[in-house]
Amino acid sequence: MSGFRRYLVAGLLVWVPLGITVLVVRLLVGWLDHSLLLLPEDYQPEHLLGFSIPGLGVLLSLLIVFVTGVLVANFLGRSLVSLWEHLLEHIPLVRSIYSGAKQLAETLFSSSGQSFRKVLLVEFPRRGLWTLAFQTGSDIGEAQEKTGRDVVNVYVPTTPNPTGGYFVMVPREDVVELSMSVDDGLKMLMSMGAVVPGGHHPDPEPAPPVTDT
Repeated sequence: MSGFRRYLVAGLLVWVPLGITVLVVRLLVGWLDHSLLLLPEDYQPEHLLGFSIPGLGVLLSLLIVFVTGVLVANFLGRSLVSLWEHLLEHIPLVRSIYSGAKQLAETLFSSSGQSFRKVLLVEFPRRGLWTLAFQTGSDIGEAQEKTGRDVVNVYVPTTPNPTGGYFVMVPREDVVELSMSVDDGLKMLMSMGAVVPGGHHPDPEPAPPVTDT
């Protein structure tokens, strides 16, 4: 039974990560494949070929993003974007959503941005309990001016799904900066602490000597 259990665990260690990876990739590809609906029905691959080819939507999405980048990189493109944003600013609900989403995208994709560049330890949800968090900003704003404290904006993700979480502002002296990378921090969160990057496991205790009887 011990040998059976050992081989079963070894097989699970191969198939479980592979299955999760395939599932996530399929979800992403399936979501991006919806971009094919932007094409006229007569020009959609499924209509032309009689069957669907997974992944074509990914290529189409990348092509759309690339062409958009080329167009807005010149003066005419920037003028069109400015006109588009000016129109959105006059729509009450849309302007709030668009401006927030734009600032978030600029912060995340900026090479000089601070968002999700550092892994932190913060006491959350109360003193004495520590959890991993990601720094999202440290700019001086109204919160720092009103509190008189040097606070750091952090995102405390939930586990095992880090896409949900809490935004908290923590005094800088209460933040412990870790040297682990963001990828390692995500691994630790998604594994619920089972995977500890850079952790040192204690050496197993030596087996007692076998004596002849």
